[in-house]
Amino acid sequence: MTESAILGARPQPQAEADRWTCPHGRHAGQGCVTCYEAAAEADAALPVWEVAVWFTSARPIPIRALHDVHRHGHHFALDQPSTPLIFLLTGQVRAAQGVEAVAGLVGFLVQNRHIVDEFIVTEFRAVHSLTG
Repeated sequence: MTESAILGARPQPQAEADRWTCPHGRHAGQGCVTCYEAAAEADAALPVWEVAVWFTSARPIPIRALHDVHRHGHHFALDQPSTPLIFLLTGQVRAAQGVEAVAGLVGFLVQNRHIVDEFIVTEFRAVHSLTG
C-alpha cells in the first residue's frame, strides 16, 4: 500500500488536509513529536512503513549533520539530492497508519531542530507491504 501527497503553494482541500492530520491534530507535513516518540516505542505488531519526505531548507545542512542522522539508530537517512537546499529524509517507521508514519518521521526534524531549524515539506510518501 502506498500513500503520498505533493504539497504545493496552494492550500490543500479540506478533505485532503484532514486525511493527512495525525491523531494528535498535526498535519503530517508539519511533523508531530508525539507520533515520533510513539514510533520509537511502537508495538511490534504494527506495520513498518518506508517513508520518504522531501523538504526545502533556507540554509544548507552541514555534511556532518547529514551523516549524524545515518547513525541515529532509527533507520533514518538524510540526503541532499543534486538540487541545492532540497533534502530527502527517509526512514522505517512502525505505525498503524501512513499519516502517523509520515508525521513521526517529520516529527524527528521538529524534535531535532539542531539539524535543520527551518524547513518546508514539499512531498512525502509512505509505503508498507500488505503481506507484512
